[in-house]
Parts: sequence; C-alpha cells; structure tokens
Amino acid sequence: MYKYTLCFIRKGNQILMLNRFFSPIMGKWNGIGGKLEEDETPYQCVIRETFEETGINIQNPELVGKVTWITEKGTSGMYVFIASVPTTLDFLTPTSVTEGILDWKEAGWILDVNNKGIANNIQEFLPIMLNGERFDHRYTFNVNEQIIDYSLLPLSV
Repeated sequence: MYKYTLCFIRKGNQILMLNRFFSPIMGKWNGIGGKLEEDETPYQCVIRETFEETGINIQNPELVGKVTWITEKGTSGMYVFIASVPTTLDFLTPTSVTEGILDWKEAGWILDVNNKGIANNIQEFLPIMLNGERFDHRYTFNVNEQIIDYSLLPLSV
C-alpha cells in the first residue's frame, strides 16, 4: 500500500492545481493530495485531503492510476484520482491556502511540454489518466531528482 493520494479536480476543461509553498516540489504546480492516515483507505484519504486543502467536498473520486517512484532512499508511491465538479461550482482563484496557491488551469497549459512550472512527471502520466487508461506509472529518479527510467505496468489495487 502506498502512503499518498493525489487528486486532479476537473471543472470543464480546467483542473484545480496547487503551487506548493513547501517541499517536495516547492514552487511547482501539482494536484491536491497528501498522506494516508492510519487505517484510512486511499478513497477516504483523497476526500479528506481535498476538503482540508480546498474546502471542496468531492463526490465519487475515480481512481485513475498509481504513480510509483524509486529513488536511492527507496520505493514509494501514490494513488491518483480524478474528481469532476460542476462547471457552476463557485470557487474563485487564485487563492492562497496553507499548502500554497490554488488556481484553475486549462488542461492544455498543464500538459504543455514547454511548461517547466509543473511537477516533473505529471505531463507524462496525466494525459494517459485523462484519456481513461489505467496503469501503474513507475519512475526511477537519480540523486538529482531527474527521471532516468519510466515504465507502464498493469494497474493492481
């Protein structure tokens, strides 16, 4: 079982992103998420973390894959969810929260390979997940936090 969840909240063609104030990936745009608590399922965690970080009570988040990372410190990973909210949701951004700055971003902006402000592997795994394909995205990083290997494995939960 992995320790983390990450959620991409969709409102039409926009996705709510968090520009993180803290490590890891400080200063980069990422989805919403956090660490699983003891005896908590990934589904319970993603709902709790999303509400704590945004105030949005997501309904029926969908598990769209896992991301595994292998570093010199060991192996870890996260469950990735997508939650859709109505386009009429009144959630004004940008807004500052404890973890960083929340803002709605167009999917094309997030996925643009020239956009260096996005967490470094999102542009690889998110398009596949948004397309409805379910995999375990496995990354190996070197000591400089650069991706040196990437593979897709069948998803097992």
